[in-house]
Amino acid sequence: MKKLLFSLAALAAFASANAQEEEGTTGFTKGDVFASGSLGYNSRKTGEEKYTRFGVMPRVGYFVSEKIAIGAQLGYSSTEATYYTGMEWDERTTNSLTAGAFARYYGTPGKTFSFFGQLHVNYNSEKTDYEGGGEDKRNGFDIGIMPGISYFVSDHIALEATFGALGYGTSKPDADGAESTNTFNLDLDLTSVGIGIVYKF
Repeated sequence: MKKLLFSLAALAAFASANAQEEEGTTGFTKGDVFASGSLGYNSRKTGEEKYTRFGVMPRVGYFVSEKIAIGAQLGYSSTEATYYTGMEWDERTTNSLTAGAFARYYGTPGKTFSFFGQLHVNYNSEKTDYEGGGEDKRNGFDIGIMPGISYFVSDHIALEATFGALGYGTSKPDADGAESTNTFNLDLDLTSVGIGIVYKF
């Protein structure tokens, strides 16, 4: 995965350096509006233990200056898990909603290829239903910073990838007297790569 990622980045950089770009058509500039998003699916099974997750997060952004874009994002994910607790088999389904805002700084937005840094803040709501009855609700927020790359394959369509993350999050069960859970995350593993498609209006 690491070799593939570095190869794609090098290929994109080489292509952008040798491409003959048309002024005002390729890349981003002040006033541009774009839509993007991510779609993910993960499934694994070991014996009778199963785990399946589906997630989607569309986002819309606007360039307030030559290099800075701000926007909003909305996400939904659903996870189903069957696992052995040590005494019995259990099943649970978790549905999550995310609503947030983000800001990006692009190094060379007017070019075919560009690096960017993203800062995001999200509000999260989660509900877990257990087999045989019972549920758990949690609410919280997270804030994170991650690097990324963007490469235009046409005047209006770009491919982008984000990798790694530095973040902090907190969540609290929806119950009286419940305590919050706080997490800090530093992820430099290049296997945690998010791939997306961007459309520039």
